[in-house]
Amino acid sequence: MLSLQFILFLIIALIIDLIISDPNWITHPVVIIGGLITFLEKHLQKERDGTLAAKLKGGFLVIIVLLVSYFISNYIIQQSLRLNEYFAYFIEIILLSLMLALKGLIKAGKEVYLALKINNLEQARKKVDLIVGRDCSQSSRQEVIRAVLETLAENTSDGILAPAFYYLLGGLPLAVTYKAVNTMDSMLGYKNDKYINFGYAAAKTDDFFNYIPARITAFLIIAASFLLDFDFKSAFKTVLNDAAKHPSPNAGYPEAAAAGALSLRFGGINYYQGKESFRAYIGQKKKKFEASDILKLNKIIYYTVGLFLILALIIFALI
Repeated sequence: MLSLQFILFLIIALIIDLIISDPNWITHPVVIIGGLITFLEKHLQKERDGTLAAKLKGGFLVIIVLLVSYFISNYIIQQSLRLNEYFAYFIEIILLSLMLALKGLIKAGKEVYLALKINNLEQARKKVDLIVGRDCSQSSRQEVIRAVLETLAENTSDGILAPAFYYLLGGLPLAVTYKAVNTMDSMLGYKNDKYINFGYAAAKTDDFFNYIPARITAFLIIAASFLLDFDFKSAFKTVLNDAAKHPSPNAGYPEAAAAGALSLRFGGINYYQGKESFRAYIGQKKKKFEASDILKLNKIIYYTVGLFLILALIIFALI
């Protein structure tokens, strides 16, 4: 059941994230999870494996990582409670703040914007390459802006609202488990020869976990667009008409909402490891991409997070 304490802790964790983001004095849980994934991959994946064997081994890796993530984080909270209740609350809030990427996401977008503002396209390309999976080393100014907007929209769900959603649903252990799911997908969920089978379970697990958060995010982006006097009607129509065109069953929803709200068209030609790939268009091209669109989307993200918290409080009051 949704807890007022969880909502309060989430608000505090978001504030901490905005103040200190990922501090250097603590090892980020994602780094530890990533290390576990790398260790298991090294010992499980073999070039000689057939399709079934690779999928089974990849599925085994997913199960191990999920169990370890959930039970270790639960163990930490339980042991902290034995020491002191308030100490346990402190540990929970700090760890939760590490699961959220609000400041990091906003900062990443702002750094690209600042590089574009002084017409340093090379620097903007380098900044964008740090946060997207595609190769932007030769991208035009317009394509750099599109890349950052698409990743900001998608990660509003993946990096902020999804871990927050799972925290409210099942506490810190479930939030950490979601982060493990997201990390597995980012490390293994590629559709290339190496991971098409071994990463199959990781990709499908990520699809499952992100199904509801992605759609909540799209709805809240539309609501935020209304409050900010952006094109909320276009945002709604674009979600209905274009979200399913995205190769991901989930990423298209926040991307479609953002594209419509900003009167832009996402999608087009991307490059992955030197290979050209066309992604279906999302939204209508009512205007050209502008650097200021990054700041507009950052504002939408802030409002979206705020609306999520308000929605959580409303649901709590009704149940």
